[in-house]
Amino acid sequence: MELHDGIDLGALHAEVVRKPIKHVHLSVYPPDGRVRISAPVGMALDTIRLYALSRLGWIKSQQRKLRSQERESVREYLDRESHYVWGKRYLLKNVYADAVAMVTLRHATLELRTRPGSDAGTRHEVLHAWYREQIRAAMPSLLAKWEPLLGVKVRRVMVQQMKTKWGSCNPATGIVRLNTELARKPPACLEYIVVHELAHLLEPTHNARFQLLVSEAMPHWQQVRGELNQLPLRHEAWP
Repeated sequence: MELHDGIDLGALHAEVVRKPIKHVHLSVYPPDGRVRISAPVGMALDTIRLYALSRLGWIKSQQRKLRSQERESVREYLDRESHYVWGKRYLLKNVYADAVAMVTLRHATLELRTRPGSDAGTRHEVLHAWYREQIRAAMPSLLAKWEPLLGVKVRRVMVQQMKTKWGSCNPATGIVRLNTELARKPPACLEYIVVHELAHLLEPTHNARFQLLVSEAMPHWQQVRGELNQLPLRHEAWP
């Protein structure tokens, strides 16, 4: 059961959600930088406020990044619309046939085959499923490389559309979740997120130990993260 509350941090307001967890988790959500704090059930509101105030500089920095980051226009899945695969731009070409839906890359063209009469929603689902399969196909080699280097073992990888995260990890279950959108970014971005989440199997928080684990495994991780955070974000319908 979750208990909801809120605190004011000067001009900022933060939503507080108490959960049966051990540590405080602070999140800043797109598109406008909404602040949410997940805290242990028994933690006093004043303690949560002090923690949030200590991270105020980071909160404002994240909000500035979110508000300045470029966002794509709504995708309508029309011919010659731009779509990205592993960081490369392709122009969409719709092909209609009474056959199994599929996606084919031909030079600079992304050919999307669906049945006659399919709408934009159907074309979106077909392309989204294809992106998901691209990440699944890339994972065996990435895990074979990074699991032994970090000394961890992933029990299961789940690929899904995520609005606010590139990935997540549950150290207790060994489950790693990855955002389908990573198939649209350069391959190095997926590799960085994989390293980030595998490091969480060893250290659940973003403390100094976690930073050291990631830095030792991937010394250039900050450069890759910067590239990922500068790339245009997919258009989302936010409540």
